[in-house]
Amino acid sequence: MKDIFGQALLDFQADNYTEDITTFSSLDEEDLIPLPYLFRSYGEMPALEQTALRHCQGKILDVGCGAGSHSLWLQENGHEVIGLDRSKGAIAVCKQRGLHHTVHSNILEYRGTSFDTLLLLMNGIGIAGKLENLDTYLSHFKSLLRPGGQILLDSSDIRYMFDEDDDGGIWVPDNGRYYGEVDFKISYKKWEVEPFPWLYLDYHRLQNHALQNGFLCELLEEGAHYDYLAKLTLKAY
Repeated sequence: MKDIFGQALLDFQADNYTEDITTFSSLDEEDLIPLPYLFRSYGEMPALEQTALRHCQGKILDVGCGAGSHSLWLQENGHEVIGLDRSKGAIAVCKQRGLHHTVHSNILEYRGTSFDTLLLLMNGIGIAGKLENLDTYLSHFKSLLRPGGQILLDSSDIRYMFDEDDDGGIWVPDNGRYYGEVDFKISYKKWEVEPFPWLYLDYHRLQNHALQNGFLCELLEEGAHYDYLAKLTLKAY
């Protein structure tokens, strides 16, 4: 698969910014990912992200670090942080921007080091793709955490994108799958990738799956548009 995301980040880092990443979803929506936003400062981050960064502690793994904006803030504020991304271009940009510790890997293939905090922002839990994969990811995250460790993640309940009836009920298509499973396709300049699944997870389902996998789940903060920040901590036995 072409590293479209990484190429776009490399272009921006090299002052070769001419266009943004275009996304197409199975919800019949077309949108843009503005490249400057991926290089934002702490002051430009949404409140949920700022709260998450302030809750980070100990040794931190920034999962899906992208251009490294979260990791760099943590590093600048004295935290021990590793930025992990499956995009080779993203990792190259993180290094160019001054991030000291990076890993080029798929998170499910990453082993051998334990952390106090796993950070998954910008709907980072979406990497699970489908609800049926969520337990696999949570189980692997558990293996990467030290005793008392935590996962900080944000996501959105996308029920608001479906029609509402007069009684306030939501008309969700009965297609046999969870409504938060969305197929995406992205393009950048002349490149395009095949559709891939992405998961938007409502808080109650996250809470249920967290409990089943040995985590306590706490709602830290809610955003203005059906988004939320959650903290998962390992249960003490």
